[in-house]
Amino acid sequence: MKKNILCIGAGYVGGPTMAVMADRCPECRIRVADLNAARIRAWQSGEPPIYEPGLKEIVARTLNRNLFFTADADAAIEEAEIIFVSVNTPTKTFGEGAGRAADLQYWEKTARQIKAHARTPKIVVEKSTVPVRTAEAMEYILNAGGGVRFEVLSNPEFLAEGTAIEDLLHPDRVLIGGRDTPEGRAAVAELVELYAHWVPRERILTAGVWSSELSKLAANAFLAQRISSINALSAICETTGADVAEVARAVGMDSRIGPRFLKAGVGFGGSCFKKDLLNLVYLCESNGLPEAAHYWRQVVEMNEYQRRRFVRGMLAHMFNTVVDKRIAVFGFAFKADTGDTRESPAIHICRQLAEERAKLVVHDPKALENARIDLADLGDAVRYEPDPYRAAEGAHAIALLTDWALYRELDYRRIYEAMVKPACIFDGRNALDHGALFEIGFNVYAIGKPPRAH
Repeated sequence: MKKNILCIGAGYVGGPTMAVMADRCPECRIRVADLNAARIRAWQSGEPPIYEPGLKEIVARTLNRNLFFTADADAAIEEAEIIFVSVNTPTKTFGEGAGRAADLQYWEKTARQIKAHARTPKIVVEKSTVPVRTAEAMEYILNAGGGVRFEVLSNPEFLAEGTAIEDLLHPDRVLIGGRDTPEGRAAVAELVELYAHWVPRERILTAGVWSSELSKLAANAFLAQRISSINALSAICETTGADVAEVARAVGMDSRIGPRFLKAGVGFGGSCFKKDLLNLVYLCESNGLPEAAHYWRQVVEMNEYQRRRFVRGMLAHMFNTVVDKRIAVFGFAFKADTGDTRESPAIHICRQLAEERAKLVVHDPKALENARIDLADLGDAVRYEPDPYRAAEGAHAIALLTDWALYRELDYRRIYEAMVKPACIFDGRNALDHGALFEIGFNVYAIGKPPRAH
């Protein structure tokens, strides 16, 4: 093998990224280390612990050929020439900056672990989403006291769950940030060569390390802002009789704006948007920019408002009470084509409905086990059903919260016959054929659209 590469962190970013790199760089020996032994065993078995379309097939081609998973990061550090750091950087829940700042304890522990076990120079690559100037702190820790020399690069990920493999194979861009020194430029060039195995050179961007770190926060903030903007308009649409889909189509055809991320729904979820927005809020506050901080905080607040508004709409259309009413929840993952439920709108909506004493039955094709974990404290208020038809049987209403293709293909006439009348569908993703559902007999309520009620 021409090059030894290590990734510390085998989660949603580290595992798929290294699998694709191993597939496209067969001359490189790639190891992925993680403290979670159960997670490592799952990767080693060829059954990845996360669901992403196409991931299992790539792992099958590369596992034990040039892709290896290990729980022993210490031994792997010394052999590696390039070390990617892809550890969790959640929002702090304690102390200064709680609820906004990134919790960097795992990142710092990893930096110190690398320093303790490295005997030769390394290129250390930030893959985790981190605050601006984190690379400076990492470089300070690694190079303190002399000895082995480290170069720290920023290489943020821009993956969307559900399309992560496609995003890795055909990225819009790969961004690499490094110091403007001979050593920094050489390290950047080495990482560029690695990605150039499969990414066209014109899509590999190089920048200063601080610009690279800020670009990830900025990209997620802009995308989240678009979602909150269209959701704010959806509320106006419902009160005026406008159709948010028609508004979005008209706005999206403006070449200055474009159509993407203009689909109204129950709000964004996932591990990145909220965390990165709050990180940006804290960054603005820390640098004496309260107006900028307030601007970005409002994007988060609009997202939370949209979830509350959805539940209030359900109550209003179900005679202002859901006590003891069975509600089938279609979809629990934060988006289709992933089993990830982190910050999923479904978590918050289910909790609000449980507070109203509804009887919930949750269905999701990939996230049912995560749903059990996320709602475990609700006990008997929630049931988990692998069959969507059984989930809807005897229900007063269906709340569609994830736009899985499966839900567009169901036999809704069969579902309608098995439900309590009047049967309601609350389409939180505007994913269904509302005209056809109304003709069957459903009362249909969708985000940003006039209700269709008998």
